[in-house]
Amino acid sequence: MCDSEIEFLKAQLATARSEIKNLRQQLSNLQHMHTKEIQNVMKILNDYRCDGCREKQQQNGQHQEMEGATNEDDADVCTFKPIGVIKTVFNEKRAVPRQASLATALLSRIDISPKTFNNPGHSLDGLENFSHLWIIYYFHRNPNHAKAKVAPPRLGGERVGVFSTRSPHRPCPIGLSLVQLDRVEDSKVYFLGTDMVDGTPVLDIKPYIPQYDVPVNLKEAEFLNSREAPDGEETTLLDRNSATSNGQPLPNVSVPNWVLNSSSLNADPRSVYLRTKYGSQIYTFQLGDHTVTCKFDDQNTTVTVLQVRDVVNFQEMDGECSSSNE
Repeated sequence: MCDSEIEFLKAQLATARSEIKNLRQQLSNLQHMHTKEIQNVMKILNDYRCDGCREKQQQNGQHQEMEGATNEDDADVCTFKPIGVIKTVFNEKRAVPRQASLATALLSRIDISPKTFNNPGHSLDGLENFSHLWIIYYFHRNPNHAKAKVAPPRLGGERVGVFSTRSPHRPCPIGLSLVQLDRVEDSKVYFLGTDMVDGTPVLDIKPYIPQYDVPVNLKEAEFLNSREAPDGEETTLLDRNSATSNGQPLPNVSVPNWVLNSSSLNADPRSVYLRTKYGSQIYTFQLGDHTVTCKFDDQNTTVTVLQVRDVVNFQEMDGECSSSNE
């Protein structure tokens, strides 16, 4: 047998092995599909009920649901329906300010859902008399975070307990922001100070009341009586307890030192990973209908804006091209 015949047989053998491998893969896929189909059929058979049995099962289920209303497992589950949605210039989580106080020049709004009340505008009556609001909302772009420790940006990668931080990654992804009210129009609330992504569901709105929300020494607080005074009729607390000096906390308030430590880049849109691994680099993020490209200089704590351009909507471009082709 010559060398050419040997090489031909080797090629044929390699082809046969490849075909056998493909056939085995096809058999494995068919077996997997067959198993899934059997599981679906078994589920249909197990769930099948005649009309009489189905009605009886529904009645039993309702009865059990009423009896289990006080069950411990049910008590661990809370269901909330958003009252509205936040409209901001931040379409993506990237570059969203980490605190509302760092974005006081950005105007955003809350659209109260008409499903909340028959007349949602009535729910905002009187809100215009307050200068600031607490907004409670849902981090709908962040899944539930089961880890007990997180890494705040100011700690440079060091981890602390999640409940000692303002991290949006929490076991219950609920946010709380203090914002400045701009105006109220019909069922819309316009505010300054945005640290939410566009489309964030709002769970509640509460007015900011210094007499309640600023920490004070309760021994020095004056009360008319033991009953809580109605909103707008609270007694005046000591002025030195209702203000801060040089941005520092009140004397009777304690916070960790890492919260007080700050730099001139408080509103740094970069994550800890990007800042530590790719410091002093060019960074691009989307802001509303524009894309901003910046050059960071971490040594001198400066930022240079290199380019601001409009975001291209490829779907609209495709539509225009289709129209022109027609």
